[in-house]
Amino acid sequence: MTNNNNVVTRSSDSEQIDLIDLFVQLWRGKWIIAVFIAIAIVIAGIYLVFAKEKWTSTAIITQPDAAQIGSYSNALNILYGVNAPKLTDIQESVISRYNASFSALSQTLKNKLVPEKLTIEQTVKGQPLPLSISYVNGSAETAQKQVAQYIQQIDEQIQKEIEVDLNDNIKQQIVTLKDVLSNQETIAQEQKDLRIRQINEALKYAEAANITTPKIQQTQDVTQETMFLLGTEALQSMIAHESSRPLTLSDSYYQNKQKLLDIQKLKIDPTSIHAYRYVMKPDLPVYRDSPKRSIVLVLAVLLGGIIGSGVVLGRNALRNYNARA
Repeated sequence: MTNNNNVVTRSSDSEQIDLIDLFVQLWRGKWIIAVFIAIAIVIAGIYLVFAKEKWTSTAIITQPDAAQIGSYSNALNILYGVNAPKLTDIQESVISRYNASFSALSQTLKNKLVPEKLTIEQTVKGQPLPLSISYVNGSAETAQKQVAQYIQQIDEQIQKEIEVDLNDNIKQQIVTLKDVLSNQETIAQEQKDLRIRQINEALKYAEAANITTPKIQQTQDVTQETMFLLGTEALQSMIAHESSRPLTLSDSYYQNKQKLLDIQKLKIDPTSIHAYRYVMKPDLPVYRDSPKRSIVLVLAVLLGGIIGSGVVLGRNALRNYNARA
């Protein structure tokens, strides 16, 4: 038992002596370590001077409010009436189009010869809105201005797309309504021609029966078969009246006519339409993304100290090896 305790004690003493010796070696080589640390700090300083800075400006947007797409919504109501999409559907549709166009722009900038980092993503994971838009640049002010410019650029693009869509829909609706009105006029003309032919047939029967004056008292009881009983004089008068009388058109005809006039007068200012609303305008970044001075300097000190310590210990180990040899 005593021997075992002595062995453990000697082993601990040996390890303690080695650890103390290690610290002594490092202390004696402190100037070498300090030189390596200084060199690492100088290199880190040079890196900080010449390294390209990165600043990120962020904006948060959401779907436009009712006022921002009011003219667009009104135009759709005029175009489609009761079949027009709801305001909430229009808001969702517009912001979805904005998101898609912005994502396309982000990919385009990423594939440039000198890539630009522009991102659009969900602010809260799992929720489609609001959207967070970020842009990285070497200057804080430039990053803020550039992200605002890209947001406005896509908004103007959406304005033009909506204007083109509306104009195409207006043209299509005008053509459709004109066709409907033309069909209704054709049907009304055919009904008028049919009425005149029916009266002419009744006139032939009246002339054949030599009936010149009405033979019935209640005209509301007259049918196609008994119309000849009105007599030739009345029938000739009816033919003249029917020929000069305007077409008898239904209420739907005039409703379609009114709708056509409204659509033909429909004009919309695309600049009054906006596809987004700011929740937070582009901020001016206070802290840059990289390089981080404090982190770089701390890493420089650590790396310089490690390399310097390695040189000191390695040099001493080499001396001891040569001495034993």
